[in-house]
Amino acid sequence: MSQEIVRVGQLEIRYFVDGASQGGLGLFEMTIPPGAPVPPPHSHSHNEECVYVLDGMLRYTVNDVTRDLQPGEWMSTPRGAVHAFSNPGTANVRALVMLTPDIGAQFFRDVGALAAGGPPDKAKLLAVMSQYGLVPAAPKPAATAVA
Repeated sequence: MSQEIVRVGQLEIRYFVDGASQGGLGLFEMTIPPGAPVPPPHSHSHNEECVYVLDGMLRYTVNDVTRDLQPGEWMSTPRGAVHAFSNPGTANVRALVMLTPDIGAQFFRDVGALAAGGPPDKAKLLAVMSQYGLVPAAPKPAATAVA
């Protein structure tokens, strides 16, 4: 069975289970090329998330814990926790992502439409994120020099 691939910039999202309509579990595969632009650190107001790496090395941060996840390793994000990810390696990362309840493939279609042709308009991106319960993290304060 062929699943739709949704592109968000350089990221590819392939949904296997779109649980948004029933408020259930969602499952998708995400492919992240090396150095690809990724979403800013954010939290989910209504969802828990678990990421399981299939290929490559995924740098994943939850609150203040950062790990370089290898194939077969996973990390979960509790509801409300700030998280971020990146691919600082040289090979594509493929990861399974589970969300409960799911935000759904439509979220990625909406963001992908904003990102078509270049970086999305920040105000429009924030509006879409808010609509789906995603909250951008506050910027971390700059480190101050100690004399």
